[in-house]
Amino acid sequence: MKDRVSQFWTRMDRWGERLSQKELRIPVDLTVGVVFFLFALAILLVMPQQVAISEKDTVDGRAFPTLLMVVMMLCCAALVVKELYKLATKQPMSWKVINLHTELKALVVLAILVASYLLSRATDLFVVGAIFCCLGFLVYFRCKKPAYYVITLAIAVAIWAVFRFVLNVDF
Repeated sequence: MKDRVSQFWTRMDRWGERLSQKELRIPVDLTVGVVFFLFALAILLVMPQQVAISEKDTVDGRAFPTLLMVVMMLCCAALVVKELYKLATKQPMSWKVINLHTELKALVVLAILVASYLLSRATDLFVVGAIFCCLGFLVYFRCKKPAYYVITLAIAVAIWAVFRFVLNVDF
């Protein structure tokens, strides 16, 4: 079993070394303009299903969010046009270099957090998600001391027990 774990971590280290040399360059303002324009458009498209309105109201619950999203789309469009002009006239643009290894590590951390949340929701027990989160982070950061696992799990269960049985918080 130790051989397989060691092989797994060796393989992950090799992938990490290869990924640390790979970088992605993106034009920041152009990318942000496009992404947030699409975000505002998505908000406008889902708003009718999310915010109910009444015919008798002069200003309803959609007025301010709609105005905000339209202003956001106009600002994003202006930013995209400005950046496209810079691109066409060969003026310098601001670029961001993204290291794929760093971003992949952040995605693994996010995946552990999302999986913890989903486990908590699926089982209706916060303690299950907390235990998975503790174990996930300890394994991901390659903690080898068994005492850390015991201490972390004991604290997670103790916090849950105090909230559940002493404070009567049902989560």
